[in-house]
Amino acid sequence: MNGGPRLAVLLLGSTGFIGERLLAALRAEGHEVVCGVHSGRAPAGCHGFPVDYTRDHAPSDWIPRLTGIDVVVNAIGILRETRRASFQALHVDAPTALFQACVQAGVKKIVQISALGADAGAVSRYHVTKKKADDALAGLPIGWVIVQPSLVFGVGGRSAALFAKLATLPLIPLPGDGGQRVQPIHIDDVTAAIVRLVGSNAWDGERIPLVGPKAITFRELFGRLRRALALGEPHFVRVPLALVRAAAAAGERLPGALLDRESLGMLLRGNVGSAERISAILGRSPRPVEAFVEPGMARAVANEAQLSWLLPLLRATVGVVWIATAIVSVGVYPTDESYAMLARVGLTGGLAAVALYGAALLDLAFGLGVFLMRDRRWLWRAQMALIVGYSVIVAIRLPEYWLHPFGPLLKNLPLLAAILLLHEFEKPIDRRP
Repeated sequence: MNGGPRLAVLLLGSTGFIGERLLAALRAEGHEVVCGVHSGRAPAGCHGFPVDYTRDHAPSDWIPRLTGIDVVVNAIGILRETRRASFQALHVDAPTALFQACVQAGVKKIVQISALGADAGAVSRYHVTKKKADDALAGLPIGWVIVQPSLVFGVGGRSAALFAKLATLPLIPLPGDGGQRVQPIHIDDVTAAIVRLVGSNAWDGERIPLVGPKAITFRELFGRLRRALALGEPHFVRVPLALVRAAAAAGERLPGALLDRESLGMLLRGNVGSAERISAILGRSPRPVEAFVEPGMARAVANEAQLSWLLPLLRATVGVVWIATAIVSVGVYPTDESYAMLARVGLTGGLAAVALYGAALLDLAFGLGVFLMRDRRWLWRAQMALIVGYSVIVAIRLPEYWLHPFGPLLKNLPLLAAILLLHEFEKPIDRRP
């Protein structure tokens, strides 16, 4: 602890990207942290109690939870609405009730984690609802500070994962000319600034942008991030904004998609602010994009980002191979030649027909399973077993295929390796100590 008072802090949103790291930073500073938990258990090192942000909309819901609390940090936020969680409920109704309860319970201070862009020019529902809560807090007789993070980069963040993935592509797609201005900040600078604000009243009553040292364009962002990952110079391809808007509209129908029309609107509007206040809070300039990735971690971060798009690409190609094999077997390749090969391995008449069409159906099922199944581990095992079985039979009965110039049998080896790779990467992670 850096000599400041030990405070009792109520942290809401402790399991989110910012909240999880903020919890660790507050505890490292020596503060006692209590967590409001929407579902599941409280994080390790944090006393917790259940909350329901979709229903706890009256000060009386919060007052009993504030006994002995010095500072409240609200890190609750959603980027997209669901049927159960709306912007109005989580960004406005629950926080406003909480803020009013803090006044009644004698809490000393509230730190509200808002968003850069939650200002008078806000258009998106995300920004508009964040601003409503900010304004409600600013009008109360209590110590408060509102922080407005820009795009936050850090391991485990969805935005960071998307940026890193795009930065590792051979051709990086840019919306329009890529001139949209952003000012990303590293998660460690965000948490350091908030911890300082929790323990100091020097910036009370301010709305503080949490931004990187200077504004850069999207083109510059991906170029700098790619160089930080030690991947060399980037190559870009412009995507017409009409196509980007169409993709954003489609994204609204895909659960978990980061791009929708609102997020695109926020991107096109720009996301920048002055770094003067955060520099004063940190006692230094926030780190630039080039320093987002530690040099010793560059290869690991780059590999993880590359696998995030290479594995789906590999999975899709394996699925296409099985489906194409099924179609070729019964619809393209001459049936007489297929029967002739089957006769050489001892299958004739009705057995040959069953083998030919049954194998084609199995290939088709394997291919469709790649695209439709969630748990594919047993599917990969079945595919490897079938390939090995085919290869053994052909090697014994049709040995000339080993020496064929197109290598039909030898090509099974990289296919087996690809399927094994997919099998291993789709294993559940054993999180036991």
